[in-house]
Amino acid sequence: MPPKKQLALRKRLGRAVRKLRKDLDISQEELGARASLDRTYISDIERGKRNPSLDIIAGIAKSLKVELSQLFRMTESQ
Repeated sequence: MPPKKQLALRKRLGRAVRKLRKDLDISQEELGARASLDRTYISDIERGKRNPSLDIIAGIAKSLKVELSQLFRMTESQ
């Protein structure tokens, strides 16, 4: 995938994570604690600055109380 498309995908994932986190009314710090990740890593994901592994994405989805497939659908629809 070309770099521009990768960046767009990471930004869409970040927007989906941020929306779900805000819907739960939890901070980046709280989400990080639930997913065993640092707050700054969550921040970087939400800003599209990280390219998290599938295992990390699955852990975030579980911490946000959604199925992985739902998070991916949200990412696709962004």
